[in-house]
Amino acid sequence: MNAPRNELRELFNARYGQAPASKLPGSPSAVLETLLSHRSIRSFSDRPAPEGTPEILVAAAQSAASSSNLQLWSVISVQDPDRRKRLASAANNQIHVCESALFWVWLADLNRATVLARNLGFEPEGLDYLEMFLMASIDAALAAQNAVIAAEAHGLGSVYIGALRNRPEEVAEILELPERVFALFGLCLGYPDPDVKTAIKPRLPQSVVLSHDTYKPVEREIVAKYDELMSEFYSTQGMQVPAGGWSLHSAQRVQSAKSLNGRDRLKELLVGHGFALR
Repeated sequence: MNAPRNELRELFNARYGQAPASKLPGSPSAVLETLLSHRSIRSFSDRPAPEGTPEILVAAAQSAASSSNLQLWSVISVQDPDRRKRLASAANNQIHVCESALFWVWLADLNRATVLARNLGFEPEGLDYLEMFLMASIDAALAAQNAVIAAEAHGLGSVYIGALRNRPEEVAEILELPERVFALFGLCLGYPDPDVKTAIKPRLPQSVVLSHDTYKPVEREIVAKYDELMSEFYSTQGMQVPAGGWSLHSAQRVQSAKSLNGRDRLKELLVGHGFALR
């Protein structure tokens, strides 16, 4: 979404709960403001996206890097209200799937490469390997994030919908996906509801995610401070968070196969849908 031209230090403070330790290089730019102002939007107005929005967002998406230029991704813009309703149901009844101006589903697409190779007389054995599914997934994520940045630069809000992977067979049926095409995640796009204020969500301190030369193990004391920051954030947003903060929430999310909400079956489902994953 378009942010006021705040100083980068203010946006940095919102993202980390503290100002940067050193002077930031250069002057504020629209690109950096857009990036640092990102927040997930789940409440949308009924204002439609401007004409030409899909075309410019796909152009932005296709401008992202693509490994070996294989372009192993596709995206479906879901316009039919009934399909959207069924997809919302498959994604834990997230109503914003129905209410956003645009709803896109990003795909790891090895089907296109399969068809093109066979048309040229090749049997694409290389597509049977895990590397190619990983490549397609990375390329799709890079493309989607480019589209999100472009959308937010033009005043639209966004939220990703990973819960489509909870019931992938149902999603594949709704979208009529052929073999070797998998729905990785959804993306809601639209103008934010002006009556619903959404703050910038704090991230882990840079000292946790940034290492120099060799990997640095996590320091529990630093994360404990982040737990406090996140608990305060959720409280101000009217959201419930476990007493142990972000750490407990994350631990519970990876505690068992059951906590994956159906996604523990992904490998067998992918193999059954034409991805050999050797």
